[in-house]
Amino acid sequence: MRFSHFVMASVDVSALGRTPRTNLQFLDPGVKINGQYYRDTLLRRDLLPDIKQSSPDYFTFQQDGAPAHRARETVNLLRRETPDFIPPDLWPPNSRDLNPVDYKIWGIMQDGVYAHKITSVDELKQRISDEWNKIDQQLIDSAVKQWCKRLAACISARNGHLEHML
Repeated sequence: MRFSHFVMASVDVSALGRTPRTNLQFLDPGVKINGQYYRDTLLRRDLLPDIKQSSPDYFTFQQDGAPAHRARETVNLLRRETPDFIPPDLWPPNSRDLNPVDYKIWGIMQDGVYAHKITSVDELKQRISDEWNKIDQQLIDSAVKQWCKRLAACISARNGHLEHML
């Protein structure tokens, strides 16, 4: 049996708030991630309510430069709904080096997710969920604390390679 080992998920992490991370949100299979889906499903229905529950008073919302993230309606929604939103003109074109989940957490999760052969998409989702639930808050705190240093390195590197600066 062949199946796609590709699933998309979205999360948010924090070193602040009552709950340090949002629920893991799997995107609908085969969905086109356009601005409307991103706003209505991921933001309004899933992520923003989770974030606001965990950090009701203050949080910084950062995302990358994906077209759905830069859409005018998305930017307007986030300006209204988040206390501190980093607008697209201040994002580097590819902010993988500035996303704690990308630069630290996912790499650790991958070891557990792919430790054994996966036989179905449901099993893949279950393993991702299991590993997400195992992540220790100290790891999240450490990843978030690296953000300012990474931001400074990104500025110094003028959006070039910054690994040697960390």
